[in-house]
Amino acid sequence: MKIGIYGYGNVGKGVDLAIKQNNDMELVGIFTKRDNVKSVTGAKVYKIDELTNFTNDIDVLIICSGSATELPVITPELAKSFNVVDSFDTHAKILEHYKNVDKVAKENNHIAFISGGWDPGMFSLMRLYASVILPNSNTYTFWGNGISQGHSDALRHIEGVKDARQYTVPIDEAVKKVEDGLNPTLSQNEKHKRVCFVVLEEGADKNKIENEIKNMPNYFLGYDVEINFITQDELNKNHSGFPHAGLVASTGSTGLSNEHKHMIEYKLKLDSNPEFTANILVSFARAIYKMKNEGQVGCKTAFDIRPKDMSCLDYEEVLKML
Repeated sequence: MKIGIYGYGNVGKGVDLAIKQNNDMELVGIFTKRDNVKSVTGAKVYKIDELTNFTNDIDVLIICSGSATELPVITPELAKSFNVVDSFDTHAKILEHYKNVDKVAKENNHIAFISGGWDPGMFSLMRLYASVILPNSNTYTFWGNGISQGHSDALRHIEGVKDARQYTVPIDEAVKKVEDGLNPTLSQNEKHKRVCFVVLEEGADKNKIENEIKNMPNYFLGYDVEINFITQDELNKNHSGFPHAGLVASTGSTGLSNEHKHMIEYKLKLDSNPEFTANILVSFARAIYKMKNEGQVGCKTAFDIRPKDMSCLDYEEVLKML
């Protein structure tokens, strides 16, 4: 299948690398707004305005842009001309984004996949599985310790911010209560802390930016937020990697008197969040390519994907091996 990459930040580079590991895929090109961009694998790079020349050459376009302001606009727009995949991760707005993309994709006979990644995406599946296997379960999601790409991108979109990284840090006491089967009621603030490292533009109003960060809905509002203003050199030296981690834990019970206790856990520990996310996007791109060949259109999420369609193996091999 022929893949295009829209945007060439950290996730875009990850998709470029992921395609090299999947021999049923070919990268047609990378499309970017920036000048002098070079592919890490030597793939062809084009300017965004050249994308319209490739509508018949790309089976699936993987959109590697930020959720804060870009994907709500870009994904439905590109779904007019392409089958698309994105990693929209603003949880509170996923249903709204789904409806917008679904309408456009159906009107233009395309298939679109949104909110691919490990959360939303793989973690969403784990939460769904737990809720149906253990109907009376309590499910908890913890992110970190690690850099959140979406939250870091949201910081960088604030006027006066030159560069930034945001670490999501789970609170150990909350995790322990869950793993001990205590079924605690936990607020956002009791589960996570958000630690920001911010480089300011020259002359930027530090107090104004700090207030804007702490009150940003869907990202920082309602959390314990620590903000550290540092230099670009400090950021480059101490915060240049993209590690992350996460945990979905579900506790439930069965039996006439709920006497048998059960716990389901799904954990990730990642050296490179963008590269791992990119590999998930590529596997979902394969699935929607197959679904489109069956005549399906409209917007899809992880809940719509048949696991076997994510694999490059034929079904008999999947059954035999897994």
